[in-house]
Parts: sequence; C-alpha cells; structure tokens
Amino acid sequence: MVAPVAALRVVRCGGSSLHGARAVFSTDSKYLLCASGDFVKMYSVATEETLRVMGGHADLVTGIQLNPHNHMQLYSSSLDGSIKLWDFMDGIPIKTFAVGSKLLALYALASFEDSVFVVIPKGGERDTFQLVSVKLTKAAGQDLEAKELSVVLDGVDASPKCIAFGREGEYVASVKEVNLQVYFFKQKQLNRFSVSAGKTKSGNNRFTCVACHPTEDCIATGHADGKIRLWRNFCHKKEYTFSTLHWHHDTVMDLAFSVEGTCLLSGGVESVLVLWRNESNCQKDFLPRLGSAIEYISMASDGALCCTLHTDNRITIVNSNLRFAKSIQGLIKTANVKTGLVVDPRTKALVLNGEPGHLQFYCLQSDQQLFSLDIVQRQYIHQAGLNQADLVKVAFSAQGKWLATVEEREEVTDPELQLKLWFYDEETQSFKLNTRINMPHEDHITDMCFRDMDELEDDSLILVTTGRDRVFKVWAMVEDTDPEAQQSVSWSCDFVGSYHNYQATNCCFSEDGSLLAVSFEETVTVWDSVTWDLKCTFCHPPGKIRNICFGRLTCSKYLIGATDYGFLCCWNLLSCALEWSAHLNVVVLQPDPLSEHIAAVSWLSKESSLFVFKPNEPRPIYIQRNICREKIQLAAFVPRDEPETIGSEKYLWLRRSQLFFLTDAQELMTLSMKSLQERLTPSSKQLAVEENLPMTPFSLLLGKHRRQQSQENIDLGKIIVCNKREQDSPAVKELLHTPAHVLPSASFLCPVFIDSLLISKENKSAEEVADEVEMESERTEDDSDEEGDVTEMEQEDTSPVELLGEMTYKLSKSQEKELRRIRKTDYSWISAF
Repeated sequence: MVAPVAALRVVRCGGSSLHGARAVFSTDSKYLLCASGDFVKMYSVATEETLRVMGGHADLVTGIQLNPHNHMQLYSSSLDGSIKLWDFMDGIPIKTFAVGSKLLALYALASFEDSVFVVIPKGGERDTFQLVSVKLTKAAGQDLEAKELSVVLDGVDASPKCIAFGREGEYVASVKEVNLQVYFFKQKQLNRFSVSAGKTKSGNNRFTCVACHPTEDCIATGHADGKIRLWRNFCHKKEYTFSTLHWHHDTVMDLAFSVEGTCLLSGGVESVLVLWRNESNCQKDFLPRLGSAIEYISMASDGALCCTLHTDNRITIVNSNLRFAKSIQGLIKTANVKTGLVVDPRTKALVLNGEPGHLQFYCLQSDQQLFSLDIVQRQYIHQAGLNQADLVKVAFSAQGKWLATVEEREEVTDPELQLKLWFYDEETQSFKLNTRINMPHEDHITDMCFRDMDELEDDSLILVTTGRDRVFKVWAMVEDTDPEAQQSVSWSCDFVGSYHNYQATNCCFSEDGSLLAVSFEETVTVWDSVTWDLKCTFCHPPGKIRNICFGRLTCSKYLIGATDYGFLCCWNLLSCALEWSAHLNVVVLQPDPLSEHIAAVSWLSKESSLFVFKPNEPRPIYIQRNICREKIQLAAFVPRDEPETIGSEKYLWLRRSQLFFLTDAQELMTLSMKSLQERLTPSSKQLAVEENLPMTPFSLLLGKHRRQQSQENIDLGKIIVCNKREQDSPAVKELLHTPAHVLPSASFLCPVFIDSLLISKENKSAEEVADEVEMESERTEDDSDEEGDVTEMEQEDTSPVELLGEMTYKLSKSQEKELRRIRKTDYSWISAF
C-alpha cells in the first residue's frame, strides 16, 4: 500500500511581529515567551535560541500570561476567539476554551482561581470595548466552551497597555483618551478621574499606558506629551493627588514597576529605557541607543531581568542594574523593501532593507537577524518630512565575494546617487568598502546585476546598471595605480549602451555570462557581453517590460519576460522568435538558480496565485490559487543544504531549492510539506529538557549515556571491533551489578572506585613498546612451530568475522619473529651516504 503524498501548504516561517503582546519570563528566568503572529515562541535567555514554536491559533495572538497556579503552564489569547492553556516546556496544548468573541488582551491573576480577564468588542457598538471576566470550566476534555462572562469595565481601550491590576488584584485601572477608571472588586466601587482635554500649553494630556504598584495604592500613567503621573489616594473621588515625572520628549509607550515597587521603568520613541528611583525626577538612570522605539516593558518575577520589545522586531534583555545583557532580533519590517529579496551566497541568508541605511542579513532557520551592515554610514534623524539617504538596490556576485549597493536621496532638483562596491574580507569576516562612485547615472538606477561567471579570474567579473537616464553602464575592475591606495583594484565604467533613447528598466545575464538582456520600455535587447554588440531585439506590445530572466540548464536558450499589460512571453534565442505567450498579470518572476524551473506570481481580483513552469513547456508544472490573503510583494529561491526527499513528481521543483515570498504585510511565507513544528531541529527540542537537568554527577553520567546511545543509533548496522575488556571497569561493575544488601562498606569500595576513574598512561613511546615486544618474544621463542601453525590457522578462521566491520589484521608468530629480526638489524651504515 502506497502512503499518501502530503499536500503542499503555505507556512508562515518568520517575519511576524514580536511586539504584538507583552512578553513573559518563566519563573526561573531561563526562558522568555512572546507572541509572534499566530504563534507563541519560547526563547532561551542564555543562548537567545528559539526553543519552542507553539502553533494552534487561527489568528494573531494578542496576549500571553503564565498560569498563576502552575508556573509550567501558559495562557494565550487570540483574535480567533479562543484561550489556550499550554504546557510550554513540551509545547503541548492542554485545553482550548472557545469564548466566541475577538480577544484583544489577556490578564491572569492568582487571586482569581478559575477566571481570567480579557478585552472584547462590545456587542452592537463600533470601536467600543469592555473588560470581562471569563470563567474557565474544569470539565474533562480538551476543547471546551467558556460562555460564562461577566462585565467588569465598559468603555476601555483595546490596547493591553491601557489596563493594569494592582495589589494582587484588589483593583483594576483603565485609561482611555483623557479618562482614568479605577474599579475596586471587594467594595464594587468605580471611581472616574479625568485630565484636561486637548493640547494645552503644558502639553497633550492624553493617556497612553498605565501600570500599578505591586504593594502600594499607586498608579503610574503615561501621556502623549512625555509626562508620567503618579496617582495616590484614588480611593476617594475628590481627594486624590498626583505627582509628575518628565524626561521623554514624546509619547510614553509603556511603564512597568519593579518587583518590589522601588523603581519605575519607562520607554518611548527615543529608544531609551529610563529607570526612575524613589519616584523622583532627580534620581533616574538611562540605558540609551536601544535601536528603535520601545513598545513593551516586561519584568521577571524574581526582579533579576527585564526585557523591552521594540517596533523593529527586536527584544532586548536587560539586567536589574540597567546593563545590556542579550538581544534577539527578528526580521526588521520597513515601509518599503526597495532592495527586493536577495540571497547571500555565503550564508544563504535573506538580504533586504533593515534599519534606515542598513542591510539586514536574516537567517531563515532561526528566524533571527545574523548581522546588519551599515551602507549609508550616516546618522539617521527621526524627523517627519526630512529627505535622507536610503538604500534602494543590492546585488551579490556568484560566490558572494563582491557586493554592490545603490543609495539615493530624493531632492527637488536632482537626486543624489551613490554606487558602492564592497569586498568580503576573509580575515575580518565582513564586507569592506572598495569603491564609491558618485552619480553613476544622471537619474534613478532601476536595476543592476553581476555577471555570474568564475570569480577566480577578476577579468570576468563585471557589473551592469540600468537607469532612467536612458542608458545602461558596464562597470569593470581595474588595477589601482595610486601608490597611496589601500586596495589593489577598483571599479570604473567600461561601456555605455542605449537603445533609441528609451528608458532602461531591467537587466540580467545568461547562465554562462555570454549574453546580456536589457529591457528598454517595451523592447528587450540582447547584447554580446564580450564585444557589446547588439545581437537581437524582442518586443510584445502593448505594455512595458516589467521583469525579464534567462532560462537555465536545458532551457538556457529561452528568454522570459513579463509586461505590465498582463502578458508572460517566452522567446527562443536560437530562432529569435516568440515561442509562446500567456495572458497573466505577473507581479513577481523568480528563476530557480539550481534548476530549469521559474516561479511566477500573479495578482488578479485581490488574489495572489503561484505558477511554476519550465520555459520549454507552456503548461505549468504546479498551480496554487489564492496562495495567501495579502498581495505578494517579493519572492526568492533559497538553495537547500541537502536535496529534499519528495515523493510526488509535481513537487520535484522544490527538491533543491525552497521558495520564500514576502507579502505587503511584511509576512515571510514559504511552501512546505511539513508544519513549522516538524521543521524544528531535534536539538532545539531537546535543549529545553537538558537545561532543566541539575548539574549533579548522576546527570553528567546520564548525559554521557545518552550521547553514547545516540552515537550507537547513528552507527547502527556497523560492526565495530574493539576490545571491550579495556573499556569495562571492575569497580563500576561491582558497584552497579552487586545487590545492595551484600555490598561491602563504602570505605572499601571508594578507593577502588576512585582508582578506576584515573586515566592510565597509554601514550608510551615507540622504544618502550618495542622493548615490551622483545621481552614478550623471548618468552615465546621456545614455542614449537606446530603451535605457531595452529595459532595461525585459528587467526585465519576468526579474521573473516572481524573483517565485517573495520579492517584489523594480526600477525602470526612466524611473522612476528621475522619482524623482530629485521628490527634488530643495524642500518647505521646508510647514514654515510
């Protein structure tokens, strides 16, 4: 019976926002749990490694909280209307409670045993939310309904930062616009306070966040003008007081009290974490330059660590003394990915726009940033409406030895352009700037590419750029004759080409590098890359050429082009004629560098569809309609480390490379026959368990035993011939195999056991070994030849069994005698020659 082939499905593999909800530390502060899209991720605080990816929600996760009655369990809420209870150490969902309404925030308190608090939309009213208590039933089963809701507060804000519980759940505080509500559970009393509305001379008083003191009746509120107010005596409606702290120049994004309540942490758009001591303006410390605006602040239960979640998908872990400890960087989301998705040939990382003026190298396996390369090398100023230099184009050479970047700055009159060539330094393991070219074109650069040939010969490496100035330029390496220059080679313009004064839009080289295709509006031109002669032109009106690429391997004689009028064309370079065309609105055209396959993504009627085809066959090999809800913006094939084992023929195009695509919502997707949990490495799954083992002699012995077992599993089927007597310890055997009631005293066993652990001196010199062999030979010289023959026959009989594994050959007695005789012979006379 043939096993059914797994269906190909779209899997969100990374790029999800890490600041969608407040992060949570485990009780021992070894792990950090945070929401990432519709998953919950668990990171190791020590190694920053992703240990668990818990998936099961059908929509974005909006809140996570440790179970206050079992610290090995975790609650999570989602927009899909469910609350899940997890065993996060094993990544197993224990229960799912269906609430039936969108859940926007989650709070769990120890004083409420069977209930959690969530924020839900108010029925029948738009943009109105309420805080409700949800009773979680203890009935048997995994999928349960939680329909018993009780309203606590009306008219609350949808943000989780706008609600906080104080004094172990004695009261709850909620802020929205310029109003503060405080509800006391025991007294069932609700007090409302407000500050002056609108922008005044003193600033904008609108509330942005709230935090409650853990032990005292004190509420801290953050405001849009950067001020922090500390409210006291709020149990009385008219006798309340507040004091003001002010350092932030813009909106206070989040607040958090320390575990003891002696310190208050605040963060905002300044990328600075501020520590306020004793509620005083004079006693404050700073941790600056955290990279981007602080979205959330979380404290560990033991007070030793805190973490900040940033708008650029970074998690920063900070010590209690406000010292930087660890940083976990996800995929940085930018408003517009101008560079496209490019694959680094060295690390197989995705390379795209990161921080302003930077390139981010993003690891697909760990969903974390490897490193960031500063291209613009200028200080970025956070000011709206200010034109600053931005990175727009990037290209790698075939082996990743050279990197080309284009940066531009919009000006009213003329744009400011720079083309930079970077060389990879093996010693420093980073890119170094080799050549800077100011204004390589008179107008914006539209595309660029390297010639993919053998980089061992520098003469074959060239770069082509196309621009709106209606020309394409060829850049080649030349020897630098300047004696003061730090490098031996630099780049200069070698050729300038044009076609009927049309704008150059796209360019690409053939697989062997002999031909260059450049599109000029509606026309595709093909040039000889050696003589730069125009060979032929192709045209398929109406519409301008949007994308072009050459076929590879057996399809290298074809050229593919897509127009903005919705046509996909294939031209034959040998016959210089149109091979076939299809009416398809292609927005992304991506060839696989390791096969003949080409992926085309279309956008029609708010639906993205994927078509995979070979240029020599007009019928697609694979079609996937409505591949995702958002429009696909970019795509890239990433080579696999090892070819994938695929059973179905229609999925063979994924055998050597994997297709990744980026949506308009900055979500990174891929096509896979495995779920995300199945694609986690076994070492990542085992690490969480191994970290919990106490460091005892028994745990070390157990870990060694596990490693030996795993090695035996790897070498299964191999017969390894070894002398087991040397590995067995009599002391260990006596200790482990003798019944406990007949064991001798510990004082007797201890010296024997300690001696067995000592390492014997086995690295003897060759002379000592030879002497021992000679002494042994003198004892056996009187043995009869018949006995030697019998020994030889026995050796010959047993050798086939031993030779099933590794080859081990043993000399017979007569051969050993001959070898000893030869060893005793004096060969010193040879030194005279």
